Amino acid sequence: MRIIFSVFIVFFSFSAIAQLSPQKKSLTLFKVNETPVSTGEFLQLYRKNSLNKSEASAEQAVKEYLDLLINFKLKIAEAKARGLDTTQKFNKEFKTYREELKRPYRAEPDALDKLTKDTYQRLTEEVKVSHILIMVKPDALPSDTLEAHQKITQARIRVLQGESFEKVAGEISEDPSAKYNFGNLGYFTAMQMVYPFEEASYIGKTGEISSIIKTQFGYHILKVYDRKPARGEVEVSHILLRASSPDDNKVKGKIFEVYDQLKAGRNWDEVCKEYSDDAATKNNGGRLRPFGVGALPSVPEFEATAFTLKQPGDLSDPFQSNIGWHIIRLEKKIPLVPFSEMETALKRKLSRDERLQISKQLLSDRRKREYGFTEDRATRDKILAFADSSLIKGKWNFVGIEEIKKQTLFSILNKPTPASEFIQYVKINQTVVNLAPTVYMKQLYDGFAEDRILTAEEEKLQNQHPEFKNLLTEYREGILLFDVMEKEVWNKASEDTKGQHKYYEENKAKYQAGDRVEARIFTATDKSIAEEMMTKVNRGDSLNSADLKKFKSIQPFRLYERKDSKFIDRVNWIEGLQEIEVDGQFYLVEVKRLVSPGIKSFEEARSNVISDYQDYLEKVWLAELKKKFPVKVNNKGKKFVLAELTGSK
Repeated sequence: MRIIFSVFIVFFSFSAIAQLSPQKKSLTLFKVNETPVSTGEFLQLYRKNSLNKSEASAEQAVKEYLDLLINFKLKIAEAKARGLDTTQKFNKEFKTYREELKRPYRAEPDALDKLTKDTYQRLTEEVKVSHILIMVKPDALPSDTLEAHQKITQARIRVLQGESFEKVAGEISEDPSAKYNFGNLGYFTAMQMVYPFEEASYIGKTGEISSIIKTQFGYHILKVYDRKPARGEVEVSHILLRASSPDDNKVKGKIFEVYDQLKAGRNWDEVCKEYSDDAATKNNGGRLRPFGVGALPSVPEFEATAFTLKQPGDLSDPFQSNIGWHIIRLEKKIPLVPFSEMETALKRKLSRDERLQISKQLLSDRRKREYGFTEDRATRDKILAFADSSLIKGKWNFVGIEEIKKQTLFSILNKPTPASEFIQYVKINQTVVNLAPTVYMKQLYDGFAEDRILTAEEEKLQNQHPEFKNLLTEYREGILLFDVMEKEVWNKASEDTKGQHKYYEENKAKYQAGDRVEARIFTATDKSIAEEMMTKVNRGDSLNSADLKKFKSIQPFRLYERKDSKFIDRVNWIEGLQEIEVDGQFYLVEVKRLVSPGIKSFEEARSNVISDYQDYLEKVWLAELKKKFPVKVNNKGKKFVLAELTGSK
């Protein structure tokens, strides 16, 4: 969050305040450009931000605060008049803030938080699952998709009617591994399967046949055989002897010979280096990275054997896989770490995973049902058809029949949204993209629909939680204030060098300086360097470039007044080089000359000039705003807040 915006939020905060009576809330205190500000809002702001002024100055403090709030509302009126609340930049920034503000008021958790907790919970459990897959590509023709769906439907019917799941998988599953494992995927845990498949596996009841599941690979049905607590990860070392065929007795004999050598006490690393055919690990003792259940689906025997070993140093018997013969040594078992330790890394990983988008889509679909989202597909398709190459260049304009703009695109809570609003949304939010025009238009449409649902959600939350409404106003106006001040005051003050010089010349008397010295400061890494340089100068030598390189840093010559620098204040104001120690650090201060009191040069006073020039520009601008936007103070409302805050009648 931007620093100046943060300051504003602290100053103009609506939260954590006492409830006010309806009378206090409804009475108008003043209007800016016919937009009312209630006595309730003023009292809330004043009580939150009052500086505990004495009773003697209470009335003056209230009047000053009233002027301050009027000036603030004038700036907001100007920001809205410039359309700053309709820009893509504003909408993007405000959407981010409002989503954060909604979190405490929503019944549902944040998508990423929920996904992280659900995933961790699943990591504590292993599931044993078999599946049947009928492949179909995501971009397949409708006829191919229908054919695949019919095949998986028939497979499900056969299993439900009593045929063995393994038998049907072996006959029709298009997973290449089904020919030898009959659909059995063994045990796995979270984040090892695509998300829809994982979801169905963990939701499914043991022994039941799932409904049809769609993933990027095609259609599946699955059966959960078992569940058990997760075993974490193991780290092992291995010796591999590759075999040309499963019945290669020569390799089998050799692996048992290697095993005998290990059992006789020969060093593992030596044996591994001499015999192992795994070139990547043989020279480091066959050490593999830690892995969990389901991580090695191509060599299930390896994984199963690794998890049977109990103690570090235990050796497996020689065993065979589809790539050869193995011996495994257990290095260590790694249990699942607590959620508090894993949360940050898991959240980071999930934020980049497709399952977050799927999870968000599920939440979006649920909100659509909750808010009665109904779509007029005919109107939608008409509008989407207007996508052309100008859209992906960020230059699209609607050139269709005007009557279409009046047609309902969708309704939320029975409130229709005309197509004209989507057309305006596209004009504001379109940008240059590397997508097909039709794809990008659909993306914009989905974003627009989601935005309108979120707006409906906001309206509901505002009605139920007045403090939430106040927070939204606070952040919306905070962003607008920053944007309009940046354009009208801050950027001008810092970039208008002619204006700065002109302001300086007209106000030189403000920038008076007392006694000064022109000096520079050397920072030494240790005392010996400072002393070495002092000795050299004292005997009449000057510091050369090699000497200067020994210092940690050198601040160039500039003018200093008293209290400008704690280093300058510690030395005698006489010409020459002096050594000092401040807070355990060593410095040399070289005073070049003494400077009499007088007016600061522009460069000396520049930071103060810019600050003063900024204040000047703001005053001029506010005077213009007061002419542009009528301000009407309601004397009855003013008397009311004065009485409330000062106790006067």
